[in-house]
Amino acid sequence: MANFQDIKQAAYENNMQLPKLGLVLFTFGNVSVADHAKGVFAIKPSGVPYDNLHPDHMVVVDFEGNIVEGDLRPSSDTKTHAVLYKHWENIGGIVHTHSTYATAWAQSQRDIPLYGTTHADHLTSDIPCAPPMADDMIKGNYEQETGFQILNYFKEKALDYQEVEMILVGNHAPFTWGKTAEKAVYNSAVLETIAHMALLTEQINPNAPRLKDALIKKHFERKHGPDAYYGQ
Repeated sequence: MANFQDIKQAAYENNMQLPKLGLVLFTFGNVSVADHAKGVFAIKPSGVPYDNLHPDHMVVVDFEGNIVEGDLRPSSDTKTHAVLYKHWENIGGIVHTHSTYATAWAQSQRDIPLYGTTHADHLTSDIPCAPPMADDMIKGNYEQETGFQILNYFKEKALDYQEVEMILVGNHAPFTWGKTAEKAVYNSAVLETIAHMALLTEQINPNAPRLKDALIKKHFERKHGPDAYYGQ
């Protein structure tokens, strides 16, 4: 039998970051970690409190959403993760939360505008919000269709999932991803902070302008450009 202990341990450790970062309440969130070579990912079991989690509780699932290893029922969002891993081969971790501020923007069905340099340090675009799902998708395989809602919106807007590593699903909540689970968790925390800042910005100045292009370019490229100089 294949040894999945590495991805189960990574899934456990990254799931435990969510309550530490204030991104989840009770059991409202999950992290998964993929091994594309084996065609599987490990994900948090459904409805298990974080205080009770153990690495061996993580459930290993294939990219069709079938359980490969584990005694517990996987997260109810498992099929959403499976769709994204199956179609986006360069992501190694996915996070889904119902963090307060990002979810509030999702419920408002609004992109998060690029107002400041904190946002521009990570993205050169607004944070996208996909529209609420159509009724036929909701009535079908809901969690699987959520994955396709994300894929379809990225295709419609010509977005690159390796550049924009986060999305809001209208009336639902945020999803983030990255090459590693650690990066996906980081993106989830960054998204929540940017969502909070954007809300406060609009409360202070309802007519706040979008960040000027020169500052967007400077802040993004100093961290991610060919001549990046941020960090060691």
